[in-house]
Parts: sequence; structure tokens; C-alpha cells
Amino acid sequence: MEDFLAFEVTQTENVFSRGIVKKQNEKLKKDYVRVQVEFSDINYKDALAASKNGGVVTDYPKIAGIDLAGTILETNAENWDIGQKVLVTGYGLGTDLDGGFSQIQDVPAEWLVEIPEKLNSKEAMMFGTAGFTAALAVQAVDQEINAKDAPILVTGATGGVSSTAISLLQQLGYSNITALSSKKTQTDWLTNLGARAINTPEEILPEKKRPLAKQKFAAIIDTVGGDILASLLPLIQYNGCAVLCGNASGIALKTTVLPFILRSIKMIGIDSVYVEMEKRKQVWQFLAENKNVLEKQTYHEVALTDLDETIESLLNGSHIGRTIVDIGGNK
Repeated sequence: MEDFLAFEVTQTENVFSRGIVKKQNEKLKKDYVRVQVEFSDINYKDALAASKNGGVVTDYPKIAGIDLAGTILETNAENWDIGQKVLVTGYGLGTDLDGGFSQIQDVPAEWLVEIPEKLNSKEAMMFGTAGFTAALAVQAVDQEINAKDAPILVTGATGGVSSTAISLLQQLGYSNITALSSKKTQTDWLTNLGARAINTPEEILPEKKRPLAKQKFAAIIDTVGGDILASLLPLIQYNGCAVLCGNASGIALKTTVLPFILRSIKMIGIDSVYVEMEKRKQVWQFLAENKNVLEKQTYHEVALTDLDETIESLLNGSHIGRTIVDIGGNK
């Protein structure tokens, strides 16, 4: 049996802990593959999973990490071979089953996506769940909006999903993108990503909330939810849409039906966890074809043994861009 390192979360009634532990391989289950994990990344969901009463993990101990990329070491499943480069995002990785913050991980074969030829393991995790979610949201907007100069608003703009969405929108030719962020110090970076304007919520949202307001945006990609989303819906243009892919500001939504029945707007939900496999493959190919957007992103790289600081920055809202994790499974 081979020893390997993993970042494990443990919670009992009175004690919560997280940190590096030494693990050993067990016999590989049928229809599973064993992956030598090379890279992962840290998402807000990972920070919740690594927090006391975070609400995304129900049984402990659990190896965190909702994403992984690496090389197949062993296979007990059809259609997968030793040496293939693969990735996993979503499903129950890091929440229901042990996740990607581990040098070696056994995963159900049906969760695997072969990494497209134009991406390597590190680049795949530079996108990760955040990039995958952003691509789903951008594709949803692209299906609804015809004019490339249509005004589009992206909320939570300095986060991993939103910043990637801005760069992908620009890549597709959209030229009238507004980034909504309270972090004015990031104006230059957001402009470089593709935002034409950067506004704070106070600059965009009306002082008095009304069921309908002046029509400003053809589409909104929203990662925050809550009161901000409720205040933005009345600003959407006729036949416009709001694409929802996050709830950083809350899950409640207090609104009226008027924007929907008087302006024919749509609200489109994005789930990145249980996307069907054919769509997954298509989205990852889309990301591979547009991987040059990675050059504009802000990335931090940390080791498996140095996750705590990033987890805390995600929880307190100070995190900028994306953080990838060099798992070291191939070292």
C-alpha cells in the first residue's frame, strides 16, 4: 500500500479540525479509476467544505477539493486507460466523496472528462469549476443576446466565476460589459479583462427600489444573489435575461413578477455540479479553444500544505481572481 498526503476536514459534535494527513490506498472499487492528482484549485464551495458548519459536507472525515486534474494510475473501469490525462469537477467530489486535495484519489469513472489536447492539467485547473461555471453562463447569454454591443452586467466581478465570464464575453466579441464590484482598486485589472465600465453597487442600483426601473442591461450574469439581484431585475431590458450562478450575498430573492410579465425577461439558472456528460465535454472543449483568456487572469499558486490562508480569504471576501493548488502527486 502506498502512502500519500491529503487535506482532510474532520468535525465531531465538539471538535472541528482541518489539515494535512497521511493516507493509504485501498483496493480500487469496480467502475472506479485511481488518479495521480497533479493540480486542483480552490473555490468558495471548498472554503465552506473546510469550515465548521459550512453546510456542504454531511459526513466526516472528508478530503476536500471539488476539482482535480491528473493522470490515471490504475483503472477498474471500461474505456479508461493508465496514463490518460483526466479531470473531474462537480458531482459529489469533495462533498459526498473524498476530493481533489489529495495526491492520489479514487473516483467513479463516470465522472471523468478527458482533458482536451489543447489543455494541460494545470491549465484545466486554472479554469476549474469557476471557469466551467463561467463558460456555462456565457454560453447561456450568447444564446439569448444577438447584438455584440448589447450592454451586459457581471456582478461579483473580481471573483473567479465573474472575472472569467468577463474575459470569455470579450473573447466572443461582446464590447459593452460592465463589471459590478466594490473593489475599486481592481479597476485596471477588470478593464484588462474586458470590462468597459466598472461600477460599485451604489453607482448602479437605484436609491429607491421599484418594481420597474429604467432599462439598462440586456443581460446580467449574477454570482451574488440576494438583495443585489432583486434590485437588478427591474433594470433588465425587454426580452433580456438574468443568468444566475451564485449566492454570495444570500439565497433569498424578494422581487415582483412585473419584470417578467411586462418586459418578458428570463431568469436562467446555472448548475455546474450535475451537468450531463456530453455538455461537459462540449464546455471543456470551448474552454480549451479559448484558453488564451487565462493570460489575463490573476492567479495565485499554493501548495497542498498551504491552503488555510486562501480558505480564509475566500470566506472573508478579500480573495481576488483564482488560486490553483499544486498537489504534487507527480513528484
